[in-house]
Amino acid sequence: MLLTNTPNIEGKRIVKYLGLVSGEAIMGADIFKDIFARVRDIVGGRSEAYEKELRRAREIALGEMTQQAVGLGANAVVGIDLDYETIGMGGGNMLMVSVNGTAVIYED
Repeated sequence: MLLTNTPNIEGKRIVKYLGLVSGEAIMGADIFKDIFARVRDIVGGRSEAYEKELRRAREIALGEMTQQAVGLGANAVVGIDLDYETIGMGGGNMLMVSVNGTAVIYED
């Protein structure tokens, strides 16, 4: 499955547009990771815990979107858009990654 954020595939011809596909992942942010990340923010550096969670959430969302595209018979998804949000719920933060694109069939 070819995934791209461009609206077309260079050197290929899109022969059928199958519709919008999407995927979401909402991950709970562990309180200890939150505390550690805040300390890292104060003293500088990167928060590896959050980076790992972002990667994991992105992979889950992309996987869901890809499964939808496969279910429609697509061999590619074009125009992919990734969005990241934090959601405050009950005193804790949740990380949400949403992804959407257009499932297509392309040929050489």
